[in-house]
Amino acid sequence: MDLTLQIDTDYSLQEASEAVRSALEHEKHLAKYKIDRYSMICDKFEDKYDLISTEFMEKFETGEFIDDEKYFDWYAAKRGLDHWKKKLALLKSIKV
Repeated sequence: MDLTLQIDTDYSLQEASEAVRSALEHEKHLAKYKIDRYSMICDKFEDKYDLISTEFMEKFETGEFIDDEKYFDWYAAKRGLDHWKKKLALLKSIKV
């Protein structure tokens, strides 16, 4: 997939490329941080309930754990982890 960037300023292509590259690197660092944080949260739940997060998600989404509020934080952490992993993969695939 190709992406075209329209820049309506007097900056050079090199300056614009550096700004975009810097922004992408910043987002990668943020994604890595979020992945680390959500991973730690999921690890704590996995240890506490002796269940890996992917198995937990299958059970939660089929309604097995839906009646207990204590699982909602785990669900949110796993969703956050999956979101940021996907975002990081996308960011890593971008070439400027």
